[in-house]
Amino acid sequence: MNPEKDFSPLAPSVVRALNDKLYEKRKVAALEIEKLVREFVAQNNAAQIKHVIQILSQEFALSQHPHSRKGGLIGLAACSIALGKDSGLYLKELIEPVLTCFNDADSRLRYYACEALYNIVKVARGSVLPHFNVLFDGLSKLAADPDPNVKSGSELLDRLLKDIVTESNKFDLVGFIPLLRERIYSNNQYARQFIISWILVLESVPDINLLGYLPEILDGLFQILGDNSKEIRKMCEVALGEFLKEIKKNPSSVKFAEMANILVIHCQASDDLIQLTAMCWMREFIQLAGRVMLPYSSGILTAVLPCLSYDDRKKSIKEVANVCNQSLMKLVIPEDDETDEGKQSLSLQMEPKEESLSQQQVTSSGCLEASSNSSLSSTSVFNASSTDRVPVTLNLDGIVQVLDCHLHDTATGMMTRIAVLKWLYHLYIKTPRKMFRHTDSLFPILLRTLSDESDEVILKDLEVLAEIASSPAGQTEDQGPCDGSDTRFSQSELHIPVKASQLSSSGMKGMECSPSTPTMNSYFYKFMINLLKRFSSERKLLETRGAFIIRQLCLLLNAENIFHSMADILLREEDLKFASTMVHTLNTILLTSSELFQLRNQLKDLKTPESRNLFCCLYRSWCHNPVTTVSLCFLTQNYKHAYDLIQKFGDLEVTVDFLTEVDKLVQLIECPIFTYLRLQLLDVKNNPYLIKALYGLLMLLPQSSAFQLLSHRLQCVPNPELLQTTDSTKTTLGFKKATTTNIDYLELLQHFERVQNKHLEVRHQRVGRGEPPDRRVVL
Repeated sequence: MNPEKDFSPLAPSVVRALNDKLYEKRKVAALEIEKLVREFVAQNNAAQIKHVIQILSQEFALSQHPHSRKGGLIGLAACSIALGKDSGLYLKELIEPVLTCFNDADSRLRYYACEALYNIVKVARGSVLPHFNVLFDGLSKLAADPDPNVKSGSELLDRLLKDIVTESNKFDLVGFIPLLRERIYSNNQYARQFIISWILVLESVPDINLLGYLPEILDGLFQILGDNSKEIRKMCEVALGEFLKEIKKNPSSVKFAEMANILVIHCQASDDLIQLTAMCWMREFIQLAGRVMLPYSSGILTAVLPCLSYDDRKKSIKEVANVCNQSLMKLVIPEDDETDEGKQSLSLQMEPKEESLSQQQVTSSGCLEASSNSSLSSTSVFNASSTDRVPVTLNLDGIVQVLDCHLHDTATGMMTRIAVLKWLYHLYIKTPRKMFRHTDSLFPILLRTLSDESDEVILKDLEVLAEIASSPAGQTEDQGPCDGSDTRFSQSELHIPVKASQLSSSGMKGMECSPSTPTMNSYFYKFMINLLKRFSSERKLLETRGAFIIRQLCLLLNAENIFHSMADILLREEDLKFASTMVHTLNTILLTSSELFQLRNQLKDLKTPESRNLFCCLYRSWCHNPVTTVSLCFLTQNYKHAYDLIQKFGDLEVTVDFLTEVDKLVQLIECPIFTYLRLQLLDVKNNPYLIKALYGLLMLLPQSSAFQLLSHRLQCVPNPELLQTTDSTKTTLGFKKATTTNIDYLELLQHFERVQNKHLEVRHQRVGRGEPPDRRVVL
């Protein structure tokens, strides 16, 4: 420092003392400065006061000499003490040089700077609030200071500043938020602790509404929640908890939409605490904001669905995710299926920023898509805090894209797959017209899902496929299969029941099915074709799940239509071996499944034109398998035709598989389903062809256990002479059926021969190509 320089009004002795290395001498100089400034205050001499502060700042606090800087700091603090309540007039000049010393390399000097600023702030109190940002910025740096003394000093200053903010109603929150938003991303533990402590203080002040600025700091808070320090995590958890309480109290002032993306991202965090906390927030957002969250459904599902498959180690996250999923599903209503944009009369009040958010698209990280492609009207309105009104739209395309991705992903857990299928079913129920735009793209993966290892997944998948096949919204002009091949099939051939609402009193007459049976649409036949294709390409699926799938479909849809359509498709099946296997499967289901009780009764008597049409349709396909054809005749009480068929068996190639099926048919005859047939054996006179047919089966069998079983049964047939009755009006059942059903049995028999000749030809071709033949009986 230049000794010849003029530092007046500071005396030379004061200047020397300020530059001294001893703290005691600098303190004495500070007392002299305090005395001098007090005199200037009494004289109201503002110019001299500014001059003294300028000298202490420029020549001392900002000096290159460390002792001079220390002297300048204590001198500035002395000025502040002398100024008292007037220090607010000079705060900028007092604070700036002190804050500069916060960056000094000397830790002792940084400590003195803390001490000086403490004294300045203590005197000025509320007057420092206009300078809060620079003070906060300096303090946030010292919070991470490596020197414990400096940290201790900064904490004292920090507490003082918090007291001032808490007791004041002039805090500039708007000006502070940008700084808070910047500092909240610090990775330093102490800086993070400092930030969280300030957020907790600001939250506690009634006059400060930090909730309105939550979207700007929420992401940073969730990042701090993942800190390695348990103490910091706990502090952050408390802060987030306080915010959530405030949100529940004042939902109308919350900018839900602006925070939706942030929650989606953190709901996918690897840190359990972050994920659970974000998921809890998401649950509250969906329940509080309701349909405001609808435009963000695709992103929410991206985050929530994988959590549904978590194990017990993440049970809490799984449970909250499940609530989120269920709550979100409830927000979709039939009005979301409206296609007339003009009908959207209801909208929600949102923040202006929501409009820009609504243009976002789904990203690979799972951020929200909220395009305005879909329309909406709603029965309930949630009022947010802005005057701008933006219609809420269900982004169906984005939702379907997410659901489709989860079904395609082989790593998707079982519970997630079930939830995806529940969503698809729900959407087909609530928004069928819009969903059918996606059906062609969803159809293949839904069919593949039938191969899932979980029965529960398959059940849900079948529910979706059944809804697709029966929804009126799926009716199109195209009645053919998905691959465009000519099926020579008209839907009019199916017995298609109508809903109760479509029935007139005259239309009910002769209806054989329940009025609640769903109407089949153009996708029904496509579904049947593709299901059989899948069984053909995946024989293991047919063996292990075929019966299960078909039985469930018979519960979900109309069993008659299923059997009618499958029989029609199999009639044109080129793979004859598969056709035979499939017919055998269908026949077993028809004869044994409780789900088919009504259909069996319908076929049993062939009373209606529909039942006779179904019999003829089934018969033509059942011809792929001779034994199933006979069993169908037994079921329909066509005993003469059954006998005629068995007579033809002598011309067939007898294989082990053939005899095995005859064996199984004998076992079936002993089951409850054929009780009526066994009782008809009592009426020998009116059922001669039944007895002949059974004897025909007996003659086909080698002397096995099945032979013995059927032989014993036929031994029980009574002597017709002993059962003579006086009722001469009875006619034989065979004759009665022939005259009342109008079925051309000769044509059916000729069809049977043609089909079996094709099978024989194909078997010989396989042998000619060196393929393994069917198992032959060695006689």
